[in-house]
Amino acid sequence: MVTVNDNYAKLPGSYLFAEIAKRTSEYISANPDKKIIKLGIGDVTQPLPPAVISAMHKAVDEMAVKESFMGYGPYEGYSFLREAIVRGDYAPYGAPISPDEIFVSDGAKSDCGNIGDIFSTDNIVAVCDPVYPVYVDSNAMSGRAGEWDGARWTDIVYMPCNEKNGFMPELPVRKPDLIYLCFPNNPTGTVATKSQLKIWVDYANRNGAVILFDAAYRQFISEPDIPRSIYEVEGATECAIEFCSFSKTAGFTGTRCGYTTIPKALVRGGVSLHDMWLRRQSTKFNGTSYVVQRGAEAVYTEQGMKEVNETINYYMKNAALIRNGLKDAGLTVYGGVNSPYIWAKTPDSLGSWDFFNKILHEAAVVTTPGAGFGPEGEGYIRLTGFGDAVATKEAVERIVKIL
Repeated sequence: MVTVNDNYAKLPGSYLFAEIAKRTSEYISANPDKKIIKLGIGDVTQPLPPAVISAMHKAVDEMAVKESFMGYGPYEGYSFLREAIVRGDYAPYGAPISPDEIFVSDGAKSDCGNIGDIFSTDNIVAVCDPVYPVYVDSNAMSGRAGEWDGARWTDIVYMPCNEKNGFMPELPVRKPDLIYLCFPNNPTGTVATKSQLKIWVDYANRNGAVILFDAAYRQFISEPDIPRSIYEVEGATECAIEFCSFSKTAGFTGTRCGYTTIPKALVRGGVSLHDMWLRRQSTKFNGTSYVVQRGAEAVYTEQGMKEVNETINYYMKNAALIRNGLKDAGLTVYGGVNSPYIWAKTPDSLGSWDFFNKILHEAAVVTTPGAGFGPEGEGYIRLTGFGDAVATKEAVERIVKIL
């Protein structure tokens, strides 16, 4: 008889954003006359940049001609995109990465969830708390999380990130094997300096651990001296895997394209993790489409970068509007400077889901309850700057009014 992966049965409730969608849908059904504004899930609202569209149209035309038609592509991505990524995302910051260390994918979320395939299930996993749910849930599905005790997974090492430590995790007492870090951080919107990342790089190399570094929001960094890549830190090529995305910066949430970087110098147990990931991808993944990769390549053209920066500025103006509006209303807020996310403390010690419900039912605005990101997220909500500018302004006015 067929047996199933019992680890799925251990997962508590539904995926955070599925629960938000459910509650939002119920509210809309009960209040069809209300205009809902969504500042919760981090989907974007601005269209793909014209340079990207132009490149994709050209690629579609190529697919219609026998001489330029493209079938299966390289599992790790076309060289034209990997080379463009190095020129645009690594070389300007002195990060020692070569094109053959980059793997193009259908998005950072997929790779963040799938990277566990190349690691043993007995590895100890450490995550920041609060944390992007995919890191925890994917390890729970694989059997690394232990048991759910109603608040935490028994085998996960939670590293508290709160006001006391400036939302920067401290080195854990229990030594982990896999360490998830995300900067600019989702959900808190905070960033890490090079010296702060150096502590983690040295720790990982000293203990034979691997850092899984989510850099999906790197392009939103505006302040100088904040690293865009962990590979700007000496020693990181020997201990870190980096996940990047075109979703939030270039509008690829629906188009789907990202990339994962695994340096060839990263070896554990005498095995190249680069080679292991290539083996995994060539078995389980058929590559991102040629048309989409041509679109992603256009992001790195002079015109493409200009248009992407305009989009980023659009979202960051929204983030500043949210940050300043909530701050003026008396809330304590973080983020919104180097990140499109705003992390706001709930008033009067109100629970995260309670404040979520209050804003939804009284202001018709969708946010994200901090408790959904882990125990340390309780007492906060997350808002995003990815909405329409006019709608974002109205949403802030509504929230301020009920406060």
